[in-house]
Amino acid sequence: MSHKVFIDGRHGTTGLKIDERLALRPEIEILSIPEAQRKNPSAKAECINRADIVFLCLPDAASRESVALLAADNGDTRFLDASTAHRTHPDWVYGLPELSPAHRERVRSARRVAVPGCHASGFVMLMQPLVAAGLVAPDYPATTYSVTGYSGGGKEMIASYEEPAALPAAMTSPRFYALGLGHKHLPEMQKISGLDAPPLFTPIVGNFAQGMVVAIPLLPRLLAGKPRPADIQRFYAEHYKDQIFVRVMPLDAAAALDNGFLPATACNDTNRAEIFVFGHADQILLAARFDNLGKGASGAAIQCMNLMLGLPEDSGLAV
Repeated sequence: MSHKVFIDGRHGTTGLKIDERLALRPEIEILSIPEAQRKNPSAKAECINRADIVFLCLPDAASRESVALLAADNGDTRFLDASTAHRTHPDWVYGLPELSPAHRERVRSARRVAVPGCHASGFVMLMQPLVAAGLVAPDYPATTYSVTGYSGGGKEMIASYEEPAALPAAMTSPRFYALGLGHKHLPEMQKISGLDAPPLFTPIVGNFAQGMVVAIPLLPRLLAGKPRPADIQRFYAEHYKDQIFVRVMPLDAAAALDNGFLPATACNDTNRAEIFVFGHADQILLAARFDNLGKGASGAAIQCMNLMLGLPEDSGLAV
């Protein structure tokens, strides 16, 4: 059986990756608009209303405009939005099926799914289970930081790193950004994790194309039962034990480190996320490592599509 898919915004970073992955799948028929009609609303509306699944790889406003092109009597087309437009919208399902069996079933049956942001994916995978289990209180003063490759910044940032013959000295080192502490992923980080307030979040972009690590420091003295790192690692191992794409690493994970360092690129070109727990009795550091273009974007979108179409969850995706 063939499934019709339309990628609205297929020329952007996420759209290109989705297109590349789906082009290899014989059960997927990719609908396309002739180049001369790319900005023609009627041509776009026709593709949207013919498709079983529409991927929205667009700026927020454009995503909303595309959803509005769905015919009033169309009860078949389903949306997967990779923008931030609908991630906290009550009528859209958050596309992180690993959080619980109920989350997976909601994705499977949803008409509209919001694909998580890359930074938010790591934060939510680490924080939401702890809050849901009562180990972290909703009013916990959460902080997090994220080291990511420059591909997460889209075409403009990619060009700024890859086109110059030589980079300015300032771009050869990691760089903090979003220093106004108002990053666009914060609303979903707070809502989906169940926190009362958004975390203090500082993202960092590095001079490498893809891969990321999202980290959260925790103080056991502020947590219920004052758990030790081993307790948190066992909790994650149990919580994610049946997940194809989430791998909980051994405590302190010495074998996964590179001479004591945690590289951000080890999960590149996969849809795998790795969960790490480090620390001692007084301080704990959580970390999630994954490909910002994989589990942080296109891979997560295709995983959700597989569920929505009743296909094997790992179809077309590397673990």
